[in-house]
Amino acid sequence: MHNEPVAAQTAAPASTADQPCATQEQSARELQRRGFRAYEVDTDGNAGVTYRRRDFYKVALMTSDCTVHYADRSIKLPGTSLLFANPYIPYSLELHAPRLTGYSCLFTEAFMKENDRSESLQQSPLFKVGGSPIFPLDAAQSTYAQSIFQKIIAEQNTGYLFKNDLIRTYLQLLIHEALRMQPAETFLQPKNSAARITSLFLELLERQFPVENPEQPLQLRAPGDFAQQLSMHVNHLNRAVKEATGKSTTAHIAERIVGEAKALLHHTDWDMATIGYGLGFEYASYFNIFFKKHVGLTPLAFRKAV
Repeated sequence: MHNEPVAAQTAAPASTADQPCATQEQSARELQRRGFRAYEVDTDGNAGVTYRRRDFYKVALMTSDCTVHYADRSIKLPGTSLLFANPYIPYSLELHAPRLTGYSCLFTEAFMKENDRSESLQQSPLFKVGGSPIFPLDAAQSTYAQSIFQKIIAEQNTGYLFKNDLIRTYLQLLIHEALRMQPAETFLQPKNSAARITSLFLELLERQFPVENPEQPLQLRAPGDFAQQLSMHVNHLNRAVKEATGKSTTAHIAERIVGEAKALLHHTDWDMATIGYGLGFEYASYFNIFFKKHVGLTPLAFRKAV
C-alpha cells in the first residue's frame, strides 16, 4: 500500500513519506515511462512531503475529512469526494483526520490519449484550468467509484495484453461519473465569432501558466500582445472578449496574473521580487502596487494571512 503526502505543495505523484529522494525520482521516471500508476492511499496525518510539479494528471478518491488548497482556493471535502488534478495547478491537502485514506490514479496525457485524437485533457471540463476539481459523492457513488479504483489497481499487475486499454476504460468510467454531475452549460461550444475569438484568447492566456521558472517571465501581458499572436487588431480582440464575457481583455489578464500570484505566494517560498519578475514585473514595487490594487493586501501581507 502506498502513502499519500498530506501536505504536497504542488500537484505531483504521491510516494512513501520516508522514501529517499533518489527512489522518488526513480518512481517518477518509471511512471513517466509506463504512463500510469494506481495505488491505495493510507498515510499517517503527521506525514508530509514536498514535491515539484510533474507532468501527470491525477484522479483520486478521497475518503478522509480534509481541505484541498487548490491554486488560490480552499475547498472543504464533505465526506467522500473525487478529485481531478492537472499538472498545471498546485495544490495541497490539509487533513482533519488521523489518517488520509482513499485511492489515487496518476497518468500522463500520452497514456490517456493513445490512439485518440480528441481534445487535450487540459481542455476537458474536469481538468481545465479554472474548473472545479472536486465532486462530492453520495454513498452509492462512493461504492461504485471505490470498486472502479480496486479494479484498476488489480488490473495494472496482470499480464493481460490489453490491460492499458482496459485501465483507460475504467478511468473513463470515473470521468463520466463526474461529468454527469456537471451542469449542461459546461459542455456548450462557442457559437459565434466573438465566442470563438474569446476561446482562443483564453487558451493562449492559460498556456503561459503555471510559472515554474522565474527566469522565464510571462511574455504576453497586454491585450496587444495577444492580438499580435492571434493575428488580429487589438480593438477587434477587445470587442469580442467584452461581447462574449462582459469583461475586458485587460481584466481577464489581470485576474489570471493575480490568481497565479496568489498560488505562488501560497505554494512556494519565492521572495516577492522573484514572484514579481516571474509574472512580468521588472521591479518588486510594481508587483506590490499591482497586487494591492486587485487584492487589497500587499503580497507579503497576503502570504502571512494564508
